[in-house]
Amino acid sequence: MNPCRPFITRPVMTTLLSMALVIAGLFGYRALPVGDLPNIAVPIIYVVATQPGASPQQMASSVTTPLERRLGQISGISSIESDSTDSTAFILLTFDDSRNIDGAANDVQAALRAAMQDMPATLDMVPQYWKANPADSPIMVMALTSDTRPIAELYDIMQTHLQPMLSQVKGVGWIQITGSSAPAVRVEMDPYPLFKYGIGFEDIRSALASANANTPKGFVDVGTQRYTLATNDQARHAAQYRDLVVGYRNGRPVRLADLAEVHDGVQDERQTGYFNNHRAVMAIVRPQPGANVIRVMDAIRARTPAMIAALPAGVTLTPAMDRSITIRASLGDTQLTLLISVLLVVAVVLVFLRAPRSTLIPAITVPISLAGTLAAMYLLGFSLDTLSLMALTIATGFVVDDAIVVVENIARHMEAGQSRAEAAMRGAGEIAFTVLSITIALVAVFLPLLLMPGTPGKIFYEFAMTLAVTVTVSLFLSISLTPMMCGLLLDVAHGAPLPAGASAL
Repeated sequence: MNPCRPFITRPVMTTLLSMALVIAGLFGYRALPVGDLPNIAVPIIYVVATQPGASPQQMASSVTTPLERRLGQISGISSIESDSTDSTAFILLTFDDSRNIDGAANDVQAALRAAMQDMPATLDMVPQYWKANPADSPIMVMALTSDTRPIAELYDIMQTHLQPMLSQVKGVGWIQITGSSAPAVRVEMDPYPLFKYGIGFEDIRSALASANANTPKGFVDVGTQRYTLATNDQARHAAQYRDLVVGYRNGRPVRLADLAEVHDGVQDERQTGYFNNHRAVMAIVRPQPGANVIRVMDAIRARTPAMIAALPAGVTLTPAMDRSITIRASLGDTQLTLLISVLLVVAVVLVFLRAPRSTLIPAITVPISLAGTLAAMYLLGFSLDTLSLMALTIATGFVVDDAIVVVENIARHMEAGQSRAEAAMRGAGEIAFTVLSITIALVAVFLPLLLMPGTPGKIFYEFAMTLAVTVTVSLFLSISLTPMMCGLLLDVAHGAPLPAGASAL
């Protein structure tokens, strides 16, 4: 049985199959996500909880310990590491490699909801969790600065105006705002007046809570008409809090200004950010898993003028860091290396075959094999990154091996006096299983990388699989397109003299 016969006797079908590979590769190239590293699921989830004003001991006893108790009941956890600092608890969960990270994330979310009943009432927000991903590094940092407006107002502008506009960009995932915190009214107690009037912290807390109670005020009936009382007695600025009555002593009211210094500020004064020696609020942009970093950055740049136009006077928005620049440069260098590799392979084949038409046959398998690999990469969910492009570069030298073996065997039969069609039919049939064994041997070389366990195995899986797919596509072309082209175009010129200098080589 000759597996090459259908392709040799049906050149139109073989040509259309090759063209289909090229077209699929072009579509796959445009649809593949672009990044610097493969998008992999590392079996690690980290949890963060915040409680303003809590000491490390309080965080460990009231927040970290209940969370560890709940999270420790999740199946598949190999280790739990925690760190309690001022106002923050950090927990690192490492799962077994066999555990699906998405299912583990759902279990973590359920455990955090169950742990809320054990949390203190002063907890700032529900504990948050994130899945670790090496490709989840920030792709852009935008700085908001002003010489006239306070830093708390800049934080409010970034949170209420710019963050929603950035979140609307396709491919943008998590946006972290740093450099300051939300605007707040700070009440700094003076212990001496508190002792003098016999007023405790709980009395002041209750007075502040009642001053911020936004409750219904009722209604007034006048005849057949009813008027709803709509008023907002919430205090928003420090001046509105200073005259707040905390209690009465000796028949006289004790106001908040008598007990504390009240001023406008931020929730956490220990957070700060600087850009070019100016106080700044930063927006750290991270991409969604599998997003094309280059397209996301282009979309953010396209929306930047609209974001600048939405800013008040005296506020400046500046890109502080753009990781797409290094990604573009790295991918550009790798693509240039790939192009040089293809040209060098074609040149070496031309030197030794010494016939342009004979060189065209194995040379044309290189771009078609790479195009077919790009289509397969899209179907496998891979991305265009440093490792996958390096695999394509290395595979450039492999893809011509099978074609050269087939061409040489067909040329041997032509030198024996057979016609192109007869030589192609017989030569390709003789060498088909030899080519198959060569391909299997090459794929076997990459099996250790494909079967490597743990996170290193997940990182190199895309590299090894890209190489294996490229070699497999070249096998298909060597038993289909190559013998078909040999039956139509092969020109035997092995008896011609070597070019000058080739004998020395």
